[in-house]
Amino acid sequence: MPSQESAAGHYLEPGVMTAPGEYGPLLAGLPRGIAGLAGVGHGLLIHEHIAGAYGVTLTDERRASVHLRPVAALLGQLMTMDGGPLTTAREPAARLTGNCRHFTVLAVAMLRAQGTPARARCGFGGYFGTGTFEDHWVCEYWDEAVGAWKLADPQIDDVQLKLFDVDFDLTDVPRDKFLVAGDAWRLCRDGGADPARFGLSFMNEGGYWWIAANLLRDVAALANMEMLPWDVWGAMPAPDETIGDDLIALFDRLAGLTRDPDAAFTGLAAAYAGDPRLRVPATVYNALRNRQEPVLP
Repeated sequence: MPSQESAAGHYLEPGVMTAPGEYGPLLAGLPRGIAGLAGVGHGLLIHEHIAGAYGVTLTDERRASVHLRPVAALLGQLMTMDGGPLTTAREPAARLTGNCRHFTVLAVAMLRAQGTPARARCGFGGYFGTGTFEDHWVCEYWDEAVGAWKLADPQIDDVQLKLFDVDFDLTDVPRDKFLVAGDAWRLCRDGGADPARFGLSFMNEGGYWWIAANLLRDVAALANMEMLPWDVWGAMPAPDETIGDDLIALFDRLAGLTRDPDAAFTGLAAAYAGDPRLRVPATVYNALRNRQEPVLP
């Protein structure tokens, strides 16, 4: 088993999606720590489905940025819109449209630039006031002071605090409030929850197929390939597909590996590298756009 230091070190260097590229200098001089960095993100991004709470109506053109994958592309678009420093909060109508995944990968990139190990986690949040666990991404970062990984939700700002059921520290999200996809899978498989309660309630969708897809996205994120919430590849089942015994066994194994990614670091890396059903290919299916797309521009 690798040491905690070697596993954490894997999440210290920029990855394919979190590398800032030519925009690296923009990440210098930002507030230290996850709380301040989340505040920076709040001033740069607006969630496509919550824009109305800020008095913003998004056009289709403004929504297109939700399909940007790499942080470098996000930063490039931000600079095209407003070349000011990242610490200057844009007015809501002038922010880049994204979603929970974009808030998360930006926070991960900023934390890594400050020398803090961080990684994106894909799963389900139970604090959005719907009585279900909603499809969601958060940032997991290494808290050196306590020697442990913590979950942080870099999306929720003061406006959203009035909308959602948050009664906890957003820089230390309880593990029963946000379930990584593997924990959701295991909970349902053990009979502790109804899989239909895991998905997106406003779309009236959920079930094992959604949990399995997020589990595969979480595995990819732990391999530093943080994909869009609607990117589809490999072993992800379709909504109307019966998940066979072989795939159930695969997702059971992945749920175990992702529960403690550091303890399972070697096995998780080997599974991702060795199984083409898990690895992100050069081209994925964008389910929202109903087309195949290259992962990188």
